[in-house]
Amino acid sequence: MRIISRGIVNQGVAGGPRAVSSFPSVTVLPGGRLLATYRVGSTKDCEDETVEFRFSSDNGESWSEPAQPFPPPAPGKTGSLRVIYITGLDDTHLIAAALWIDRESYPGQPLFNPETEGCLPMAVLLSESHDLGRTWANWRRVPIPEEIGPPSLTNPILRFHSGRMALSIESNKPYMDRSRWLQKVVHIGSDNGGRTWLPPSEVCRDPAGRIFHWDQRAAVTPDGSLVAFSWTYDREANCYLDIRRHRSSDEGRSWTAPEEIGITDQPSHPAILPDGRIVLAWVDRFGTCSIRARMAAHADAAFKPETEVVLLDRGCTATSTTTTSEMLADMSIWTFGLPYAEALPDGSVLVLYYAGDSRSMGIHWVRLDTGVNSAPG
Repeated sequence: MRIISRGIVNQGVAGGPRAVSSFPSVTVLPGGRLLATYRVGSTKDCEDETVEFRFSSDNGESWSEPAQPFPPPAPGKTGSLRVIYITGLDDTHLIAAALWIDRESYPGQPLFNPETEGCLPMAVLLSESHDLGRTWANWRRVPIPEEIGPPSLTNPILRFHSGRMALSIESNKPYMDRSRWLQKVVHIGSDNGGRTWLPPSEVCRDPAGRIFHWDQRAAVTPDGSLVAFSWTYDREANCYLDIRRHRSSDEGRSWTAPEEIGITDQPSHPAILPDGRIVLAWVDRFGTCSIRARMAAHADAAFKPETEVVLLDRGCTATSTTTTSEMLADMSIWTFGLPYAEALPDGSVLVLYYAGDSRSMGIHWVRLDTGVNSAPG
């Protein structure tokens, strides 16, 4: 692979409510137009955060002005939108899945409780658009079983060839819960277009509570199988392990044993090309202090080092923390990360990520030539 072009989707503006951008995603709409979403706020964790949209008609080379076309959430308390992911359903029909954070129950407190490892109350909300994202219906709340705790939303709604849909949800502890954190990832399925949702089915967990599978990113391959990648953390050794790949051939009802892919730290959403190749970006914070990408020939193939491309090189020196609580706190101060990769109609791959400094962070993009019909920008 090689870099074709790069640029900025959104520039952070220091000192205001749009100083810090993060949590980017990009969706290819019918006809090839792109819709990018990202979070903005005065800091990385704040009550004034919200999500903006931008559109591109030229493979990301230029972007529209920011917009907030969705209605205000109304779960009954004061809160903030953290992330919105978009999934296309037909020629004009889109569905948005959003993560909403309750900022009223524990006013002024950070997202993660450094004493308990608990999380502020959160909810998963859905909205639909029938005009390719220009206008949106009122939000509705997805019922999440209490035993999941505050739900983290880490992926767009998955849509399978059968029409079945699935939400990927990561469990958390309630804010004041001092019990051991037994983290897991579940899928919540729908067979009627998201109107109702089935009980959760487990994707992965460690019954001992030692290994965490965070920020799981998943996509459906051309043959209809499902591939997911987890940011894997060992809480006893207090270190990140290799990213783990999970595969399912029955729409997430059962899974192969997880396998390490030889890359460590935080994975991106995988870009799935029409011929089955996969491009995965990842953040290497404690090794090279960079964001990189590699390609695999298919869902269970190796991500070969010779395909590697460096997307961002910070040239910094990072040191690991000594406890899980310190590691969670560190997430609020990192100034680059959260890559999101998506295949474009011309055969190239677009990767979005956030980067900047302590005062402001923007959303950056890089377009990659994958060797098939990728036109230069």
